[in-house]
Amino acid sequence: MQKIEANSPEAQSANIVADNLAQLKALFPELVTEGANGPAINVDVLKALVGDQAVTDADEKYGLNWHGKKKARQIALTPSTGTLRPCPEESVEWETTRNLMIEGDNLEVLKLLQKSYGNNGGQVKLIYIDPPYNTGKDFVYPDNFQDNIKNYLELTGQTKDGAKLTTNTDASGRFHTDWLNMIYPRLKLAKNLLRDDGVVFVSIADHEIHNLRAVMNEVFGEENFVAAVIWQKVFSPKNSARHFSEDHDYIVVYAKNAETWTPRLLPRTEEMEARYANPDNDERGPWTSGDLSARNFYGEGTYPVTCPSGRVIDGPPPGTYWRVSKTKFEEMDRDGRIWWGADGGNMPRLKRFLSEVKSGRVPQTLWTYEEVGHTQEAKKELIATVNFPNSDVVFDTPKPTRLLRRILQIATSPESNDLIVDFFAGTGSTMDAVFQQNAEDGGNRRCILVQLPEPLPGAESAGWISIADITKARLIGAGKRVKENSPLFKGDVGFRVFKLDTSNIRAWNPTVNDLKSSLFDHLEHLEAGRNSDDILYEILLKLGLDLCVPIEKREIAGKQVNSVGAGVLMTCLVESIKAVEVEALALGMMAWREEQGTVGDTTAVFRDSAFENDVAKSNLAAILEQYGIKQVRSL
Repeated sequence: MQKIEANSPEAQSANIVADNLAQLKALFPELVTEGANGPAINVDVLKALVGDQAVTDADEKYGLNWHGKKKARQIALTPSTGTLRPCPEESVEWETTRNLMIEGDNLEVLKLLQKSYGNNGGQVKLIYIDPPYNTGKDFVYPDNFQDNIKNYLELTGQTKDGAKLTTNTDASGRFHTDWLNMIYPRLKLAKNLLRDDGVVFVSIADHEIHNLRAVMNEVFGEENFVAAVIWQKVFSPKNSARHFSEDHDYIVVYAKNAETWTPRLLPRTEEMEARYANPDNDERGPWTSGDLSARNFYGEGTYPVTCPSGRVIDGPPPGTYWRVSKTKFEEMDRDGRIWWGADGGNMPRLKRFLSEVKSGRVPQTLWTYEEVGHTQEAKKELIATVNFPNSDVVFDTPKPTRLLRRILQIATSPESNDLIVDFFAGTGSTMDAVFQQNAEDGGNRRCILVQLPEPLPGAESAGWISIADITKARLIGAGKRVKENSPLFKGDVGFRVFKLDTSNIRAWNPTVNDLKSSLFDHLEHLEAGRNSDDILYEILLKLGLDLCVPIEKREIAGKQVNSVGAGVLMTCLVESIKAVEVEALALGMMAWREEQGTVGDTTAVFRDSAFENDVAKSNLAAILEQYGIKQVRSL
């Protein structure tokens, strides 16, 4: 039985550097060599493979550069030392929901999600984020390269010392640099989660759109830029503005692969439908007419036509040409596709049938507040949902759910179980919009939110300590509202809460002056105060399983055993397994695995300190391996 240590692969989040090296080695084995600290890239071989001109480390090159960029890239590649601890007591419909609300620093959370949601090319269909707008008031996540988990716990007041949250003011001298160092590693990690047909929408203001575009060009590739949508966020001008009233924000859209991703059509409006009628009772249904002439020169576009009334029209209006040749015109007329007017003597027009046009409308890049809402609407939604007296305490720039639903309509399908991620969740507008959109079109979209539990002074009277508390309160209210407004909708309006924390597996950190005590302290190398579910969900993360995968529990030989994903993973994390109990436990687990009809290999995990002795551990492993479970691990 192999023991999982703190540095074992099963105890680590995704190692992106190692994965990149493995992919390069698979493509070009000669490129990877042995370096002083392990595998390394031979730059000379790289130049030989792609040509000297394609490899450069010159200072003068096109692109965005800033102080700290190298460190920001390293931070994105550094595995996390944390885990996500389940909180069923703060969740809604824990047993059945497939939505997640995660409290924590989104950089660390994105690292932890890599194995579970970045596998097989990515699992996420849509990422929407509304990052801080860098106005000098918004919190900027000050990442710590050495120990980001410890830094996070201090910043959010979860340790004794605590720390003050910082803002990014103009006076800092690093106004843009700090923002870029914050957003860059998060976008790098987010891209790994996207499916090949996935897309990311980012809300941003004028302050950083130029930098955001440059960063996203680097991360996603300039060829994958789709659009910069203008959202009219206010319905009246701000007369107090010094220069101009800022009436809009941007939503920048990049696809993982622009050749693969295609936006879905938006529903046709009532106004568009009203343009179609059927005055001649055409059996093909309602139609509207279009001009048959155009200003563009067409060599075969000048000929006379004869109306059904007998009137002869010498040609199209002066300076224009018929859009089709005479032969094509006559063919269309025989097919009843030319409208000559009620009396048969008007200038001919082309009949366009409703049944033959697109079932929806192509998204445009200008979104008005009448269509998708405005910030005041968003604040009213928040106040109504969580009964909070003043939403200004929470956000200056909330997003209305109508705006988010527009994005969902464009980027996701009700027919698929599309996964949406928002790792700057704020008050939870994105999941609220997912609930509403699923209720309207019967969709099965699921959502993952990540929100920093940023302390929120002034909200204690309502029972809230952080913004994440308001996020959860909103989701609870949003779920209730959907059930009330759509009683026939039986979809998922629950969410599982997880919280970022240090790993359950203790790293070897001896006291130099007292090694003896350190050795005894490390006999149990799981953190004190962690329960079996804490450990189980860390195993799911580190093995790359969905945090909402079905988990069944059964008592076997007096011990609780968990079967994850119909037997893909089986765990028994009790604190005591005696030698006389081993055979019954192992045989019971095998019988349950056979009962479930498990396909493929099974990994079995036990608590190492639970075994009465090494004989008990060895016997259990031997029985399981005899019956086909080869991957037996202990924590």
